[in-house]
Amino acid sequence: MKPICAPRLRRSRGFTLLELLVVMVIIGLLAGFVAPRYFAQVGKSQVKEAKAQIDALDKAIEAFRLDVGRLPTTEEGLAALNTAPPNEPNWAGPYLQKAVPLDPWGHPYVYAAPGTHNNDFDLMSYGKDGQPGGTGENADIGNW
Repeated sequence: MKPICAPRLRRSRGFTLLELLVVMVIIGLLAGFVAPRYFAQVGKSQVKEAKAQIDALDKAIEAFRLDVGRLPTTEEGLAALNTAPPNEPNWAGPYLQKAVPLDPWGHPYVYAAPGTHNNDFDLMSYGKDGQPGGTGENADIGNW
């Protein structure tokens, strides 16, 4: 007769350190391929957003010009789209539903009248770096 032994308890087996490291390396490689493409798309979408906002601000400035008979001065700036300049009886604003937005990188838009780029006025964002000039995402985006 066989002796009765207590059944062996099976211990649940976890992952080894080597298996975890292999999985981490695979995830890192996948992230290395995907991340640059993702961030390039984010940059392109911010440039498109800046162009759309400049277009909307350009239209609001033109509406101001139609009502008042002149463009806002550089000193009045884009604030004249939401707040009537002093002694302007023909101002029929506000010309924007909300406050003047910042560009997609958190910098204020630059407005100058008269403009230097063959326009009556210049409206621009200096891009991601917030400095004049640049290339790629750092390039100036304007209404010209």
